[in-house]
Formats: sequence, C-alpha cells, structure tokens
Amino acid sequence: MAKVFKWLVFLALGLMVLLAAVAFTLHRWVSTDDFRQRVEREASAALGVPVALDRVAVDVWPLPAVALSGISVQSKPPLTLGRVEVRPQWQPLLKGRLAVSTLLVRKAVLPQQGIDAVLLLLQKKKAQPAAAAPAPGAQAAEAAQAPTDWLPRRTVLDEVTWVNATGARTTVNAEATLGDDGLPDMVSLKRVQGNLQGLEASLKREEAKEAQAGAAGDEWALRVDVGGGKVEGRLGLKKVPVGTSAREELQLQGKLQTQGVEVSALTAPSKSLTGRLEATTTLSARAATTGALVEALQSQTTFTVRNAVLNGLDLAKAVKTIGLSRGGQTQLDTLAGQVSTHGKAAQLSNLVASSGALSATGEVAISPAKALSGRVSVNLAGDSKLGSALGGAVGVPLVVGGTLDKPEVTLSRSALLGAAIGTVLMPGVGTGAGAGVGEKLGNSIRGLFGK
Repeated sequence: MAKVFKWLVFLALGLMVLLAAVAFTLHRWVSTDDFRQRVEREASAALGVPVALDRVAVDVWPLPAVALSGISVQSKPPLTLGRVEVRPQWQPLLKGRLAVSTLLVRKAVLPQQGIDAVLLLLQKKKAQPAAAAPAPGAQAAEAAQAPTDWLPRRTVLDEVTWVNATGARTTVNAEATLGDDGLPDMVSLKRVQGNLQGLEASLKREEAKEAQAGAAGDEWALRVDVGGGKVEGRLGLKKVPVGTSAREELQLQGKLQTQGVEVSALTAPSKSLTGRLEATTTLSARAATTGALVEALQSQTTFTVRNAVLNGLDLAKAVKTIGLSRGGQTQLDTLAGQVSTHGKAAQLSNLVASSGALSATGEVAISPAKALSGRVSVNLAGDSKLGSALGGAVGVPLVVGGTLDKPEVTLSRSALLGAAIGTVLMPGVGTGAGAGVGEKLGNSIRGLFGK
C-alpha cells in the first residue's frame, strides 16, 4: 500500500511539473511579438478597424487567464482599454466550445461615437453576401453553441469611462454575474466620476412571489443610494405569448419608491430644480429582445418635492411683468404632480406648486432634446393691487418654453391682448387681470369655431 501511495505522489508531482512546463512554454510563446501581431491582425479583421496591442500574456496565478494589455481600437475617436483578462470555462473548452467564465476590464475609455462606428462596421460586415460561407461542419458547430455561452458568467469593470456624444465622461466600477439563462443574478455598480457621482446601486435576483397565467418569470430587488436618499423596489421580467402564434415577447414590470433624494443629484449637471423628492413610480415595457426593452420603457410617477427651488425662473416677477422677466428663482414650499415617460420624452401633468401667496398649476412636456413646452397658470393672492382689482387671487396664464437648463415663460397671444386692454383701462393694476380674461376669451373663440 505504501508503495502504491508513493507512486501516486510521484505521478502527481510529475503532472504538476508537466503543467508548469506547458504553462511556462505557452506564456513565453504568446508573449512574443509574432504572436501579438497575429492577434492584432485577427482582431482588426474581425472588427473591420485597426487594432493595436502592447502585450499578450497567459497568467496562471491566481487563476488561468489570457490577458491583453494596452489595447487601442483605432476608430474615430479611438477606444482604449488598459487591460482585458478573459478566463475560460475549462469543461466546455475541452469539448471544443468557448465559454467565458470571467471578463475583467481595467482603465478603459469608451467614447460613444467610437462604439457607434465599430458597431456600424460590424453591421456592414454581417450584411455582406456570404460569398465565403463557412463549411457545413463549422455552421453546425456554431449553431450548437448556445447564445448565452458567449456571455461571460462574471464581468468586472474597474475604472471604465464612457464618454457621451457631448464629451461628458462617466466612470464606473461594477461587477455582474449572470445565470444560465443569460439574465443577471447580481449586479453592483458605483459611479466614481461624472453625472450622479457617488451613486451606488445593487440588483439581486429573487424568486418570483407570483406566477401569472403559467408564464415563467423572475424578479429582482433593486436599491439605489443617490443624492442623500434611496430608491428601492422590485422589477419583474417574464415571457408572454404573442397572440395565437408560437412567438414570445419579454414583459418588464416594476414598482419603485423614492425617499429623500435631492432632485439636483438626479439632473446633474443641471440644477434647474432643487429639493427633496418623494415619489412612487411604476415601470412597464414589452419587446422582443432585452435591448429593445429600454426603448419601449414607459413609466408613471406621482411625486412631491419638499422645499423646492426653481432656478432660472421667477414666477412672481414673470406675472408682474406679463411674462417679460428672465432669470431669477422661485422658492416653493411644495411642488407636486405626475410624470409620464416614454423613452427619453417626458410629460409633467397636474402640476401644483405653492409658497405663501404664490400658487401655480399647469402641464409641461420635455422632449428628448430637453426642450420645454406647456402652460402654467400663476396666482398671486398676496398682491394687493392685483387682488383688489379681481376681488381675490389673480390667475395669469404663462406659456413655458426654452430648455430644461434655461426655461422661459411668455404670455400667449390672447393673454397679451387682454394684458394690453387691461393696462389701458386700469393702468398699473389691470395688466394681470386683463391677461387672465384675454386667455379665457381666446379659448372661448377657439371653442366656438372648433379649433
């Protein structure tokens, strides 16, 4: 027995020495300039744009991995990655299939314009006629490869910076693990630079509490710490049939609760509105793919902002100057209303704002380009001259325009006409009153002619 044990020890040591020799030889081989240049050629051919590498290496410790350093994808603008490590799953690899266990990306700078340029080239290559189609055996092997096998089971981002079309930079640290279905089991993210700096978010898969109509579904618990407050809730995703066909679509639903979040932290760098936000939000989307869910996303939010300050607009002064005022700020005890979004467009409705003698109501739309359009009616109950002229509060209609960062208010044509008449009849006190009457008269005329 002792002799057998001794032979097993010698065999194990021999295998370890052999593996170490193979690893050393492989490391030396892939570290040569010839191998690096071959990788550059293969990557350039695959992406359709020149790719440069500083170094290629095989790491054995702490886990076996292929590491690429100093990557530059020479798009316009270029994509740069300090280091990329890929760790394969060994069991699929032994069967001739590539399945990525871990993907690690460090110190990358990824401009959106460069990403778009590479994606456009890939789409053109995919659309080209298959003049040099792979052999039937290769096609069968590719078909046998499950789509989710290409996705890394674990992804780690270390100081990865995304640059949007306007040049704004956002740097994040993140980690995500995927389940066998390709959907996330766990995601954690922290923004270390740029908009929403300091934001921390976590997403964790949980068992669905309810199963509807026999459709399989999953739920995730979401928590976001931002602006001195938090956003918590649950997101659900399930497959639903499309009519009577065999096709299925993805349906996303969720409900979130926002507590004590500083509004300007969500809109940074814009600070058009400050104050503490309390809100309840429902989310819904339905699409054929996970990527299309983002474009199809719709939300409905009921919100209240405590101690709100509207920067760039003085509503009280705008009323007194019949909409000619620019700049300033409006302090509000409470701002409440509802927000509906579809993609990047938003509609604010049932707006109610109050602060002492000032109160306002209205509706405002925000376009994807952050342009504003809508109307608000402002009452100044505390203005003695205007109040005595009408026997109470004065409601002056203002047309909202400009952008989210530089809002503007003006009087409508009907209100301007009424303001002019009011000024002539009652100089100094009839302007605001006439504006309100003129707007009502204009609405009546449009209603009379069905326009």
